[in-house]
Amino acid sequence: MVFPIATSSVTNPKLHHYHHLRDFNRNRVSTSLKIINSKNHTNPRKCECFDLYDQLIPYKEAWSWQKSILNEKKALIDKNQECSDSLIILQHPSVYTMGTGSSENYLNFDIKNAPFDVYRTERGGEVTYHGPGQLVMYPIINLRNHKMDLHWYLRKLEEVVIRVLSSAFAINASRLDGFTGVWVGNKKMAAIGIRVSKWMTYHGLALNVTTDLTPFNSIVPCGIRNRGVGSVKGLIEDGEHYNKLEDLQLLDIAHESLLKEFSEVFQLQIEKQTVFKLEC
Repeated sequence: MVFPIATSSVTNPKLHHYHHLRDFNRNRVSTSLKIINSKNHTNPRKCECFDLYDQLIPYKEAWSWQKSILNEKKALIDKNQECSDSLIILQHPSVYTMGTGSSENYLNFDIKNAPFDVYRTERGGEVTYHGPGQLVMYPIINLRNHKMDLHWYLRKLEEVVIRVLSSAFAINASRLDGFTGVWVGNKKMAAIGIRVSKWMTYHGLALNVTTDLTPFNSIVPCGIRNRGVGSVKGLIEDGEHYNKLEDLQLLDIAHESLLKEFSEVFQLQIEKQTVFKLEC
């Protein structure tokens, strides 16, 4: 069964930082996206999607935004009221983030003189880098409506990325025993770090599409030594049948595939929301 994305508009004073920073004047790879759900899900749950994938949203603002949405949903749950799932997709300006128990031993710089901002967050995992060309997805979903199992959730996030790389770019990616994330050989393509509160998820995954990988040299990514990081662009350019695409086209393709595969894996109907900037 095929479900088109429904588009609606929302205005929320708590989200006044989140607006379209610029309009890219380019031809989209595709102007429409169909979300496919399995035949035994004739009435899929809805997921509101704040789609800012072609914008750079400062990490601190996106982090606060997640927590604001999370708290609203937890309040509804405490009142035994239904709440829909949410998804934020965006890019960040260059930034390093650390998990709750991250060690500074994995930083190859003095944290007091860091090349970019560094944030210690409540997610799991060690230090990672976010920057332009990397698509970040923050699902804020109620696992009570899916499966109350953190390992199941992590494996599903990995499955989304594995399917994207295969279907959109013919890249054969896989899991690596003992590690969270998605790999092609010894190169990590996507990092995953989550937090769950009252079975509500936040934080999420980051896929390197056209990312400049140089800033990863200043850290031990995810605390894993002797393994590297990779990007979609890098693997395509190294391939035998390289068909040159502009960076923005690669991001468009990856973005549409991420939404499609996320919808299928989690059996959700994506409904795009428009966030307007409100004047204070």
